Amino acid sequence: MDLAHHFLLAMPGLTGDYFANSLTYICEHNDEGAMGVMINRPSDLSLIELFSQLSLQTDRKWVDTMVYEGGPVATERGLVLHSSDQQFESSADLGGGLCLSTAMEVLDAIAHDRGPEQFLVAVGYAGWGAGQLEAEIANNIWLTTDADVDIVFHGVWEEKLKRAADLLGIDLNLIAARPGHA
Repeated sequence: MDLAHHFLLAMPGLTGDYFANSLTYICEHNDEGAMGVMINRPSDLSLIELFSQLSLQTDRKWVDTMVYEGGPVATERGLVLHSSDQQFESSADLGGGLCLSTAMEVLDAIAHDRGPEQFLVAVGYAGWGAGQLEAEIANNIWLTTDADVDIVFHGVWEEKLKRAADLLGIDLNLIAARPGHA
């Protein structure tokens, strides 16, 4: 099972969990584990505030652009999911038209309007050890579907999970929080 370039949709039973109501884009998945970025949980930080913290001069157009909580791992670290229309030395090509970067050069390019056409800035990431994600899926913690770049970059954050569920033709509100046994 290779879940790279897939979405993880949190099942309704995850209430009270860090990942409750989350939609995670899986960047990498192999025998050693998986790494992903939540794409529907805004942080308390706007992009202009992040640029200010990094001493990057920019204009006010970024005041309403949010930085997302990418996950609970390395929350002091910034990540940029971006379209592959522009490659940077530090960018990892994820396939499907997406790249991932942790480098300051990408943020600097965005701040100065030289960045990729589409991007999502996050702090932290989600990580799973070898076999952990597969076990969680088997325990009905996650639904999976192929990722849709449009969902990653467009639309309001509150609707991204629903839009991903629509790809599966399901309504998460109609799924029981606990599995039944016959």
